Amino acid sequence: MHEIAETIGISKERVGYILHEELDMKKICAIWVPRLPTADQKRTHMKISEQCLEHFNKNTSKTDFVCQFIITDKTWIHHYTPESIQQSKQWTEAGCSAPKVMASMFWDAEGILFIDYLEKGKTITGEYYSNLLSKLDEKICEKRPGLQKKKIIFHQDNAPAHKSVLAMGKLRYLHYELLEHPPYSPDLPPSDFYLFSKLKLFLAGQRFSSNQEATAPVEGYFADLTKNHYRDGIMALEHRWNKYISLKGDYVEKYK
Repeated sequence: MHEIAETIGISKERVGYILHEELDMKKICAIWVPRLPTADQKRTHMKISEQCLEHFNKNTSKTDFVCQFIITDKTWIHHYTPESIQQSKQWTEAGCSAPKVMASMFWDAEGILFIDYLEKGKTITGEYYSNLLSKLDEKICEKRPGLQKKKIIFHQDNAPAHKSVLAMGKLRYLHYELLEHPPYSPDLPPSDFYLFSKLKLFLAGQRFSSNQEATAPVEGYFADLTKNHYRDGIMALEHRWNKYISLKGDYVEKYK
């Protein structure tokens, strides 16, 4: 928009008005998605979004829903997060990937409950994830004692470890209410569209020589965020569910 304004000699505001109001153009986000959803998957997206929205709205107070809502998701923390495609090129030995560590985050409307950093060479199995759920329950008792008397509404994606027999059994044992997540919907989890995107911007351009160096600023970044930041991320789900329904199950990010 800035380049257009300079080229033709008008203000950015005028360019924006012409693009949006007169030409009815929209800016599309180029994000990676696993596949284009089929008609059946779109219907599933709509159905689950409607169910989640109904659950959200049936509470006597939306604040109660948000306060009982706990989310988990994972992301890679790279030793170097580039600011551009050109900067992303790194010299590595043949067969080696850029150094990074997998972070599994558990958070709610008040902040981060805990972050698990996966050791190099390990994978998140059903057993590993089940143990993380046990640790989550301990952290809830320690950091959110008031939630012990309430029903935990839990959100996770459909990763194999999350849907394993061990993990599902642990969720039942803990009496967590699992909120269903639509398949192939990477633009729906609040961690992805809200929490992680801003973290990546914060880390952009920084270089670290070890996993410990890389994880320290992550912990500091989340500790400095206000409670409102986390609460707003969860509240944004209402808009996303409504958007999925209005778009008949198509990807939300395509139409931002």
